[in-house]
Amino acid sequence: MSTKNQLQKFGAKVRQLREKRNLSQEALAERSDLHRTYIGGIERGERNVGLLNILKLARALEVSPGELFESFDS
Repeated sequence: MSTKNQLQKFGAKVRQLREKRNLSQEALAERSDLHRTYIGGIERGERNVGLLNILKLARALEVSPGELFESFDS
């Protein structure tokens, strides 16, 4: 799997969890203390997210960090 595909897969999971919680990108950005355009970049697979930001996203989405990677198991 290419790096681009991995980033897109991660971004799709973030989007899925965000939408499941009826959060806008802006609301997720506020909850995670990240910028809205950064959230959009993650969801489009344009950003390689660092560990601290993964932890912020997981906390804001109320999931374990591992849940953000569940789609990589298959």
